Order: sequence, then structure tokens, then C-alpha cells
Amino acid sequence: MEAVVTSNPANSSQRERITVRSPASGQVIGEVPVFGAEEVKAAVERARKAQVSWGALTQAERSRRVLSFAHALIAREEELCDLISREAGKPAFEAYLHEVSASAICGQYFAKHAEKLLAPRAVELTLAKHRRATLYYSPRGVVGLITPWNFPLFMPLRDLFMAVVAGNAVVLKPSEVTPLIALKAKQVWDDAGLPPELFQVVTGYGPTGAALIDAGIDFCVFTGGVATGRRVAAMCGERLIPCVMELGGKAPLIACSDADVELAAHAAVSGGFANSGQICIAVERVYAHKSIAEQLERRIIERTRSLRVGDPQQQTVDVGAIIFPKQIDVAEAHIADALAKGAVLATGGHRIESKGNFFQPTVLTNCNPSMTVMTEEIFGPIVPVMRVDSDEEALSLANRSHLGLNAYVFTKDRSYGEAFAARVEAGSVLVNDVLTNGGMPETPFGGIKQSGFGRVLGEDALREMCNVRHVNVDRVGLGSNNPLWFPYTDAGLSRLRKAFGLMLGGGGLLSRLSKSIRS
Repeated sequence: MEAVVTSNPANSSQRERITVRSPASGQVIGEVPVFGAEEVKAAVERARKAQVSWGALTQAERSRRVLSFAHALIAREEELCDLISREAGKPAFEAYLHEVSASAICGQYFAKHAEKLLAPRAVELTLAKHRRATLYYSPRGVVGLITPWNFPLFMPLRDLFMAVVAGNAVVLKPSEVTPLIALKAKQVWDDAGLPPELFQVVTGYGPTGAALIDAGIDFCVFTGGVATGRRVAAMCGERLIPCVMELGGKAPLIACSDADVELAAHAAVSGGFANSGQICIAVERVYAHKSIAEQLERRIIERTRSLRVGDPQQQTVDVGAIIFPKQIDVAEAHIADALAKGAVLATGGHRIESKGNFFQPTVLTNCNPSMTVMTEEIFGPIVPVMRVDSDEEALSLANRSHLGLNAYVFTKDRSYGEAFAARVEAGSVLVNDVLTNGGMPETPFGGIKQSGFGRVLGEDALREMCNVRHVNVDRVGLGSNNPLWFPYTDAGLSRLRKAFGLMLGGGGLLSRLSKSIRS
């Protein structure tokens, strides 16, 4: 998709606007304004005022109202899917499965479980048995979301659902490449009867996102590339704004010596070319054990050649458009580097001449670790395959990366696969499957290394949307003669040493209990 700043003749101030074109047809499908810093600040202030009454609602009432928004998404799935298909060039199947239904499922899950997950929690104290500790979860205030163009509905709503069910307000800065679906989501929100000011959308370029961080938000969730993530994290750090960084990935698919070849081949193709490869957890490198490599490569190539590519508005397709046209340049650079270093172009590898942005699903074989296609994020429809002598070699290569978001292990031995997966350096590892954890609201999603920090989805991510408050109350009063308070005395220190020695020494109560547990 091409985003172009234009002038609006009807606006006497000649305000900047972004013209949005369909990546599949090249046609103009809408315009959005570029929000300036003062406008962003005003949006945050409106959201903050709305949050006061929203945060005062009971958890049950907030959950009920959030659930109504999830239901509204499904009720309007046809218009949402149509816009996603036009704005992001996605096949209808992906628009529904990966965007609309995934969003609604996420909303339903958190609406149904928030009351339990955010309930006060008792903490068992080790030594201070005369006191009682409880953790309470309260809204942070205004949560700022900065989201990418590859999943323009699901990624904003995934974070929105967690934020608002926890009692926060949200200001969303969507990608300038795909802003229309964010505005449509806002319309569905308003039409569902939820507080209009509680959820704000500010459209624009990088400076609009920077203005959002500078406008006094209380928490930030950023999803996007590593380079931009560093800048966002630095801005948040300077302002002491807690944040979550969900950044890039370089997901390996390890096909072990006993892998089901047909399953692994199908997974490599589906995981590599869904959303035209524009997924942070896409299969971006395949390590195939030498005993099955030839057969696996053959089936990957055959399946790839059978994929239907084209405009999803015109026909039923498997692979749609490249959303951001610069990604085609990136893909071509990766392929050129790989071929120069000895890779074999098994299929694909070229732009498709069209009014839209299309690239042939590509398979490269005879790859090696010197190639950028095996080390740098692709974010496009390329699956590179490298043969390895052993599962251990595959593991070593998989872990030799600056990124660690997702990984995939294929083996017929599930016990071996689980133990092997636990050694892969990634935030999530799937055995005999690809991609599905990205839409699992029950489990944490996020990366290690330069793939970011913090998690989205899962109960920990929901609690991260809150300020945790530790309240500590006396069970048994020690009175004003508390032996731990002033004045300090030698006799008091002697008694303290004896007491702690009984509890912590080699033969003490805690030591005996620890030994009992270990045995």
C-alpha cells in the first residue's frame, strides 16, 4: 500500500492528509488526517477524563460492556473483512480468521476471565506470619498503542481488549499504511454503545506516534520493527513510561530426522506464505535433517507452485498483495544475496507485473548461514531451506540469531519434541504446528533477545495493564514494643540471631522443610 501526504482543498488550513491506496489494485480507497502534537495531546486528555468513570465501574460491568464490542465485531464481520481485504490485500479467509474472528475471540476471553484474573491475590509470607499481604490490581490510566500494518485490526484490538477490560482508556496510533480499518473499528466501538472518548484513534506518521508518547500516557504497547522499537523504548525510558516491545522475528522451522515430511512441508508453506509472509512469526528459515531434506524440499516446492496469487477482491486466492511496497525491494535484495552466495532459486523469486504489489512465493534451497535470508528478518514471501547433519546442528543454528520470537519443531516423537523445544531460544515454540499461538489469548506472546520484552496476551499481560498495589495488614499486633524497631540493643540482636538461626540454619525449620520437599 502506498501512503501519500496530500492537501485537502476543502480545508482552508491545508491540513496534511494521508491518501490510502489498495495494495492489490492501486486504487485510492480513502484519506485520513495527520494529527499534530496538540491534537494528540487533546485526545489523550479526553481519554483520561473518560477513564475516571470507566475505571470506577465494577469489573463485572466493564467485562459485560467489552463483551458487547466483541459480539459487534462478529455481527459486522462482512464489512470489516471487506475493508481489510481492500486495505491490506488479504484473502477473505485470512481477513476473517486472522483478523475479525481472532479479535472477537480475544475480547471474549478477557471479558469472561478478567474478574478472576484481576481479583485481589493473597501472598503467603515466609517470615512475617503475623502479617497478611494482598495484591490489588488497578488501572494504569491511559494506554497508548502503536501498531503495524500487517495485522491492522487484530493487533490493535488484542491490546485494546486487555487495556479496557482492566479499566484503562486507550489512544491508538495505527500504521499510516493501514489506518482505515482502525477508524472502522472505532466506529464499531461507538455504535456498540461504549464510551466514545474512552477509545481514541490518532492517525499520522512517526511524529504522531512520538507525540502520543510525549502526551502523558501511562503505559505503551508497541508492535513493529526492531529499529523503530529501539527509538520508542528510548522515548518511553526517558519519560519513565512502562512499555511492552513486541518486535521482529526470524522463526526457524526445524524438521527433525523423524519428522512427518508431508506435515512439515505443508506447515512450511502455510507458515511461510500466509499473509504473503508479512508475519513476525512467519517461517523464515527451514533447517531440514539430511535424511529427509530432499523429500521435504520437493514437497515444499510442489506445494508452493500450487498457490494462487492475486487480488482477493477479484478471485479466491491463497496469497494476496504485499501491503507495504518497499518489502518487495527487501525481498529482491535477500534473493540476490542468497543467489550470489550459492543458493538455488527453486521456484518464484520475481515481482508479478500488475497494478498492485505482488511477489511470487519463493523457495530457496542450498542455503547457508552466510546469507542474509537466513539471518535477517524477511517479512515477505520467501522460504529458505538449509540442510543439516543433525538435530543438534539445527538447534545450534536456530539459536544463533539476534531474534527470538517464535520457533517450530517437527518430529513424530512428541516427548522428544517437547524436550527439544524447551532448548530453543524463543518466546514461544510450537511442536508440529505453525502460527497458531499468535491468536491464543490464554498464553503469553512475545520475544527474547532483540525481539523485544514484555508480553501481550495471557494473564500476565492483562495484569501488566494494571498498577499492582501491595497492601499489608497486621494479623497479630506486636504493639509499640516491636523488637525490630528502635532502640537497637545487644540483647535484641542476640535474640534475633537465635530466632533466625532456628529458622534459616542448616538444621532449622526452613532448611528441614526444603530438604523434605527435595526428597
